[in-house]
Amino acid sequence: MSLIITSPSFRHNGKIPARHTCDGSGTSPALSWSGVSEGTKSLVLIVDDPDAPDPSAPEMIWVHWVLYNLPPDITGLPEGIHAENLPAGTVQGINDWSRTGYGGPCPPVGNHRYFHRIYALNTVLPDRKNVTRTMLMEMMQAHVIAQAELVGLYQRQEPIR
Repeated sequence: MSLIITSPSFRHNGKIPARHTCDGSGTSPALSWSGVSEGTKSLVLIVDDPDAPDPSAPEMIWVHWVLYNLPPDITGLPEGIHAENLPAGTVQGINDWSRTGYGGPCPPVGNHRYFHRIYALNTVLPDRKNVTRTMLMEMMQAHVIAQAELVGLYQRQEPIR
């Protein structure tokens, strides 16, 4: 069985509801996963947008959420989860708003793709302060057993000016 990540809020390559974005309440979507490999010691969740700032000329990957050391026996996160409700041992990294926690989609122009990636690791990572996506990817290197992704799409009705 392979690792799979899903959400009851949107299907793969489907539209992310506004409640999970800056046009709504900005709450994190519920996420579920299954097929965690035997030997998994921790899970990593990264949500990012490779289409920033404009999908027709992307310049960067915008990071929306970074979580690591999620226990391998959990099967998901509920909608709108806050730091105090994260599973024991889970560490939050820094997103591109220079803070921890979920930051919902808020694209300035165009239809963006939001990748929700879950990684199964064969280790528990050290708890370092202010870990970014880039730092986490380096820490994970050579420890990924499996990974899965769920892509959601979002385009604002009114572009930011």
